[in-house]
Amino acid sequence: MRDVNVERRREAARALVEAFSTFGDDALRDVWLFDQRGHERLYLRDDVAEKIADLDVTRFVDNERYGYVTRDTYSDLYYADFAYTVRGFDGFEQFRTFLSDGDRKVGVFASFDRREGGYDFGALSDSLAEVVADYPVDAFGPE
Repeated sequence: MRDVNVERRREAARALVEAFSTFGDDALRDVWLFDQRGHERLYLRDDVAEKIADLDVTRFVDNERYGYVTRDTYSDLYYADFAYTVRGFDGFEQFRTFLSDGDRKVGVFASFDRREGGYDFGALSDSLAEVVADYPVDAFGPE
């Protein structure tokens, strides 16, 4: 189904992680891609890897897949386009959005250590849109 070559996928993944890293600097904890069939870890900070070692990552990602439904629901209910979701946890915040081109949507989520004053997630969303403009959405699909 995917006709994007391996090197182009690597470039797209690097550009995506770079956008998250530039935004969050050392506060970036992890970056994950997912679609309806699978998921892929693009970045995982060592201390976070230790914390999730016993976590059922597949179950966690399955929960993020509900975003496909809620994204469509919000798009149908509101007068503005739905862009992203942020969840706050004690110690970190998680950002999730969907990279899309027509009907093809690939989910991406990342978490950041909490910081005083918070983050401008709208700016992150804009940065990700710039990255996605440079690659076909299939380049971001998980392997």
